[in-house]
Amino acid sequence: MGIQTWKMAWSAVNANKMRTFLTMLGIIIGVSSLIVLVSIADGASSSVAGQISSMGSDYLTVQISDDKENPLRLSEFSQLLEDEAIEDAAPFAQTSVTGKSGYTEGTVTLYGTTGSYFRIMDMELKTGRALKQTDVDNHSYVMVITEDTAIEFFGHTDVEGETISLNGNRFQVVGVLSDSSSLENSAAAVSSEDEDSAQTTVLEGYIPYSTLTRIADNILDITQFYVSSPDEDTMDRTERAVEQIMLSRLDNDEDAFSIQSQFEVMETMQEVDNTMSLMMGGIAAISLLVGGIGIMNIMLVSVTERTREIGIRKAIGAGRSSIMLQFLMESVIVSMAGCFAGIGFSWILLKIIGKFMNGNMTFTMNVQVVWIAVAFSGFIGIVFGLYPANKAARKKPIEALRYSG
Repeated sequence: MGIQTWKMAWSAVNANKMRTFLTMLGIIIGVSSLIVLVSIADGASSSVAGQISSMGSDYLTVQISDDKENPLRLSEFSQLLEDEAIEDAAPFAQTSVTGKSGYTEGTVTLYGTTGSYFRIMDMELKTGRALKQTDVDNHSYVMVITEDTAIEFFGHTDVEGETISLNGNRFQVVGVLSDSSSLENSAAAVSSEDEDSAQTTVLEGYIPYSTLTRIADNILDITQFYVSSPDEDTMDRTERAVEQIMLSRLDNDEDAFSIQSQFEVMETMQEVDNTMSLMMGGIAAISLLVGGIGIMNIMLVSVTERTREIGIRKAIGAGRSSIMLQFLMESVIVSMAGCFAGIGFSWILLKIIGKFMNGNMTFTMNVQVVWIAVAFSGFIGIVFGLYPANKAARKKPIEALRYSG
């Protein structure tokens, strides 16, 4: 009986292929929207999370908003943060200057810090060395630049010993960073679309913090610094230690400073990703519901058109459950066929979108969302097919046979 009912349901669905396809279209659009939107949200979140993770996850960012008329100076910085829970600490400030070498001139983003900063951020050197403590102590006019900056000013990356003029002050290049260690380029990679990368070349340089305070009028006291822990497992202990140090210095005022860990940033990104996925999934679910209403509408039309068929089947002994199962099965076939077509269309669409992104972001089909789409489509097929199926099963044989439609 089950196989025969399946065959009859399949024949009824194939009897009017165009109408079946148009009915499936709502489910196809709904499933495609659900999978594509959630996959895009996941892909964008993974790209941003990857950039954040590449910058390290075992350090803290400390911002001082109110120094309580007791500013933190470089001379006392290292002594202040002497604690076994702290691996490294580095002050950080930035400004923009005009860089010049030969006939090449451009705006350079200049960072003032110490050698510890390179260890905290796990920055990779292509050639040369990082900043040293002696550079900071002697207010040396030395700098570490990025690969892009070296190419822009000198045309090549082997530039140790070369000099660059920054606002009229001559700095000797002692090291070149790989582009993967560039702060600005990492940020640009997160937000880049399909723009020409040649239009957004970022020029960066790192100099001793003590030297930056001499050439920049607005930088003297330390208002931002980074702290690393021995490993990720001791991050909480390091954060507590830094918090106690800052509270002791800033009159126990918790609002005078802020401490942010990369873990918190990652958790926030995860929350944003979940919210975006739920919102987009909800929007797509509405499309599926609309598709379900379309199925119910067509099934009701089908029941009316096939009233005499129902009467004949009942007259030769078909039970109410058999009639109801056939129409319910037709509804589920249409819904699930639309679902699988939607999954295939989603896969193609994600491949096309990935091509247009030029490798900046990768979009993969979320298997969990696919299973949710399959389950939801089956649910819609059953729920929106129940009423038409029940209506067909309740028709009286004599009245059905008299119907001339």
